[in-house]
Amino acid sequence: MQDLIQSTKTTSPLIEVVNVHKSFKKGDRQELLVLEDINFRMYEGEIVAILGKSGSGKSTLLRIIAGLVAPSAGTAFYRGQPVFGPVRGISMVFQTFALLPWLSVLQNVELGLEALGVDRHERRERALKAIDTIGLDGFETAFPKELSGGMRQRVGFARALVVNPDILLMDEPFSALDVLTADNLKSDLLDLWQTQKTGLHGILFVTHNIEEAALLADRIIVFNSNPGSLRGELKVTLPHPRNEADPRFRNQIDRVYTLMTTQPLAESGDTEGHQVIDLGYRLPEANVAEITGLLETLNVPENQGKMDLPDVADTLMLDIDELFPLTELLEILHFAKVSKGDITITEAGKAFVEATILDRKKIFSQHLKKYVPLARYIYDQLTRHPRHRALEENFLSLLEDYLTEKEASRILSTVIEWGRYAELFAYDYNAGVLSLENPN
Repeated sequence: MQDLIQSTKTTSPLIEVVNVHKSFKKGDRQELLVLEDINFRMYEGEIVAILGKSGSGKSTLLRIIAGLVAPSAGTAFYRGQPVFGPVRGISMVFQTFALLPWLSVLQNVELGLEALGVDRHERRERALKAIDTIGLDGFETAFPKELSGGMRQRVGFARALVVNPDILLMDEPFSALDVLTADNLKSDLLDLWQTQKTGLHGILFVTHNIEEAALLADRIIVFNSNPGSLRGELKVTLPHPRNEADPRFRNQIDRVYTLMTTQPLAESGDTEGHQVIDLGYRLPEANVAEITGLLETLNVPENQGKMDLPDVADTLMLDIDELFPLTELLEILHFAKVSKGDITITEAGKAFVEATILDRKKIFSQHLKKYVPLARYIYDQLTRHPRHRALEENFLSLLEDYLTEKEASRILSTVIEWGRYAELFAYDYNAGVLSLENPN
């Protein structure tokens, strides 16, 4: 793909990740693979975004680079040296504010310096300067409970910057903030970066917000999920400050959506290009009302059954963690096809959305049994049982051979919701029992 950028820089990278894998133990069951064969480089003077859906392993990779988590295989390097633990020169801002509530703003900012053994006088001087730089002058003696969310995150930035880091790592630092506060903080961070007030030589951050990545980054690394792997990368050449209304900026957004939704030939599941899934597939968390709403939006005459995904996201006010589960389920059910940043309704999707309420249930039931192996398996087991009943724990146990206990529970609950809508089977919550809706 022409959008994939192969770095031709000859200087030594600030960060290099080589063949990194990461697995987590699931009790006495097999390991859960979170990251698979991650390789990339980051160079001096870059802001790099790692973009992907929640749960794709982005934060785990950031912690490996920071030395907070050890990889299962492979190595992360900082300026040519392998990272085996926290490294001087790398500082991190977390998604949660992570402030100690019994300490003042000044004391929270001083923490890192105290850990480095900096004497009290220098510690105080540097902390006050960092607080002033990040725009919190006058709040030195305030406690976290007195501050707004945006101000608490500014304390997090000050604490990260006060140790004069070479590289700043950020784990979705704006996701817990309201839109206006987040935009203000992003603007201030870019100003600090461009005016070189911090001494930073690189910023690496993870996000699931496409606009945020395109607004801040010089390069966007796109992650696959289950397990996390590199799908590709895009170079953003627009100068700062970037205007979200600029057609060139919207073109960058389109390029990201195209990369995230273009399936390599090897991933094609059937002759129509729809994905084929197995029993242990991590099904998306999407409800029928939401996918029906999306299909209805596609099916209005002015859209003619097809829309750009950025337009869908804007129209329905969804971010990728809300939009992609819906589009994924529509693809699994063969109600829509996603390709190159567009979503197109299929004949089956059109039939579903134009049907009566009862006929919608019948169509959904047919597609659920045909294309979702777990739903088909539950239905078959209930059909074969003499009393057409089964305990949900039997299906949970099966899923836990593939997934974590938490993920197995989520997926089973999701499929039960779909099955109840389709009147494929019934569910007694108190007894934890599934049964056929209308056994013969």
